[in-house]
Amino acid sequence: MTRYRHLITDENRKWWTLGAMCFALFMIMLDNTVVNVALPSIQRDLGASISGLEWTVNGYTLSFAVLLATGGRLGDIFGRRRMFLVGVVIFALSSATAGLAADSTSLVVSRVVQGVGAALMMPATLSIITDAFPAGERGKAMGMWAGVSGLALAVGPVLGGFLTEQVSWRAIFYLNIPVAVGAVLAALFAVRESRDTTVSRQVDYAGVAVLTGALTALVLALVEGNAWGWGSPEVVALLVGAAVGLAAFVAIELRVKVPMVEFRFFADRNFVGAIVVALIVSFAMLGVFFFLALYMQNILGYSPLEAGVRFLPSTLMIVSVAPVAGRLSDRLGPRWLIAAGLAIVAAALYSFSGVAVDSSYPELLPGFILLGLGIAMTMSPMTSAAMNAVAVEKAGIASGVLSMFRMIGGSLGIAVTGAIFQSSVGSFETASPADFVNAFGHAMTVSAAVVLAGAAIAAIAIRAKRQPIDLEVAVAAE
Repeated sequence: MTRYRHLITDENRKWWTLGAMCFALFMIMLDNTVVNVALPSIQRDLGASISGLEWTVNGYTLSFAVLLATGGRLGDIFGRRRMFLVGVVIFALSSATAGLAADSTSLVVSRVVQGVGAALMMPATLSIITDAFPAGERGKAMGMWAGVSGLALAVGPVLGGFLTEQVSWRAIFYLNIPVAVGAVLAALFAVRESRDTTVSRQVDYAGVAVLTGALTALVLALVEGNAWGWGSPEVVALLVGAAVGLAAFVAIELRVKVPMVEFRFFADRNFVGAIVVALIVSFAMLGVFFFLALYMQNILGYSPLEAGVRFLPSTLMIVSVAPVAGRLSDRLGPRWLIAAGLAIVAAALYSFSGVAVDSSYPELLPGFILLGLGIAMTMSPMTSAAMNAVAVEKAGIASGVLSMFRMIGGSLGIAVTGAIFQSSVGSFETASPADFVNAFGHAMTVSAAVVLAGAAIAAIAIRAKRQPIDLEVAVAAE
C-alpha cells in the first residue's frame, strides 16, 4: 500500500476521502432495502415464521437507528477513522454470519449486529467528510454523499431481486465482504484521523444507556405499532417508556461534565430546521417506497426485479441532481433549495394518490421523476445546513443526531402510512385491489400534507445563507 502513497497529495486527499466514505456508505444504505425482496426465499430455505421475517428487516433498522448518536459521539472522542474501521469490521463479520445462517434466529442476530456496525460507520462517513472539506465546498461533497445514499436505497430492490433469482439470497450478505475489505483499505490509504480535541476521552455511560433504552422503546413501538395495535398495552407502555427515558436523558446530559449530546446545537435554527427536514423527507421517502413496491407487485403484477427496475428513474434523478444541488447550496444557501425540493416531493406524493388498479407505468413515471428530483434537491442542502451549523470538532455527534432523525423518520413514515392503510382496509392480506388502491391514495395524501408542512418549516427556520460556527469564537463566547 505504501508504494501508492504518491497518488495522494494535499490537494486531492479530500476527494480520495470522499470516495472512500461513499464506497462504505453505499454498503450501509444498501442493507436498508436489499433484503426485502429476498424474504420469500429466506422463508422457504430457513422455515422462518412471519415474525422472524419481520425481524430480519427490523432487527437491522432498530439497532442502526438506536445507536447512531452514540456512534457519532464515540467517533468524536476516540477518533472517527478508528470508529469507522471498527464498524466496517463488525459489519463484514456479521454479514458473513448472516450468509451462513442455518436458522431464522441466527440470521436475526446477525442482522442486529450488522446494525451496530452500521451505526458506528454512518456518522463517521459524514463527520470525516466534514473534516476533510472546507465549508465552502461541503455542499458539493454532501451532494455526492446524498446521491450515493439515495442510489443505494433505490438500487437495493433491483440488486436484491437479481441476486435472489440468479444466485441465492445468501449472496446479498456475502457481497458486503469484498466491499468492506475495499472500504478498510481505502480508509487506511486516504483518510486522516480526526476527533473532538475540546473534550476528554470520557464516555457518558449513563447517557448512552438511557438514550439507548429510550430510543429502543420508541423505534420498537413504531415498528410494531400496526401489528400489535396502537392502543395495545405493549405499544402504550413502550411510548410512555420512551418519553420518560428521553426526559431522563435530558436531565442527565445537563448535569454531566462531558455530555453525549450538546444541547447548544438545538439553539441554532439551521441545525434544528435541518434535523426536522431530515425526519420529514425520510418519512416520505421510505413510506412511499414501501407502498409503491407493494402496489407494483401485488396490484400491477410485477416481479420483485421488475418492480425494482421501475424505481430507477427516481434513482437517476437523485444521482444526477444531488451533486448539483450541493454546489448550488454552497453558492446560494440551503433554504430555498430545501423548501422547493420538499414542495416537489409533495407534488410527487399527491400524484401517487390518484393511482388506479389498472394504472400503467407511463402514468406513474412523472411521479417517480418528481420524487427523485425533490429528494435530491432536499438531501444535500439539508445535510450541509446541519453540518455547517456546528464546529468541525463536533461533526461526529452532529452527524449522528442527523442520521438518527433520518432513521426514526423512515420508521415513522412506514408506521403512519401503514396505520392509515390498515384503518381503511384492515390488513394487507385481505384487501381487494380496489380497497388497496383507495387506502394507498389516502396514505399518500396525508404524506403529501406532511411534506408541504416541512417545506414551510424549512422556509421559516433555515437561514438563507450561514457560515459555519468557528470553534474558537464559540468557546470564547461561553
